[in-house]
Amino acid sequence: MASIWPQQDATGGGTGGRGYNMSIESIDPRAFRDAMGCFASAVTIVSTTTKQGQAIGMTVNSFNSVSLDPPLILFCLGREATNYEHFLAAGRFAVNILRRDQDQISTGFARAGANFFQTLAHKVSSMGNPLVPNALAIFDCQTEAIHDGGDHVILIGRVNELRHDPDGDPLVYYRGRYSGVSPET
Repeated sequence: MASIWPQQDATGGGTGGRGYNMSIESIDPRAFRDAMGCFASAVTIVSTTTKQGQAIGMTVNSFNSVSLDPPLILFCLGREATNYEHFLAAGRFAVNILRRDQDQISTGFARAGANFFQTLAHKVSSMGNPLVPNALAIFDCQTEAIHDGGDHVILIGRVNELRHDPDGDPLVYYRGRYSGVSPET
């Protein structure tokens, strides 16, 4: 049974009961989620439209760049997500990185899912993806590949268009709370 994190400090002693020391065979899902919460991530709204033309979106923090050439990004989509089938069928999506003051938008999509675009004035990209107004950055993508990822699928998108504000600050999610970053002075 392999340990994934030995509980030792710099002197070789224990951590005084802080933290977790779990084997691979006994990883508790709540402990795993809490440990992943130590990784600060930008908050995004991933959006697309259904075959019927309805704008849908969801709050996502599992977003990453993959490649510069070609420009590829990814996000992870839970198999139990309300809009799972719509995202797979659409063949395209947009990732909208939220600004520090857009936590209400994030919360709205986390709660209302597909219906929040109906209450939010928004534009549509040239590819047909709904866009969050005043987002810090937007990546408009064609789905390049879909891979298995346990209880999620990993959607890789080829970026066809992007926009960004080089001076804005992102909304960050850290340890279950919204936060921000402060520029160095």
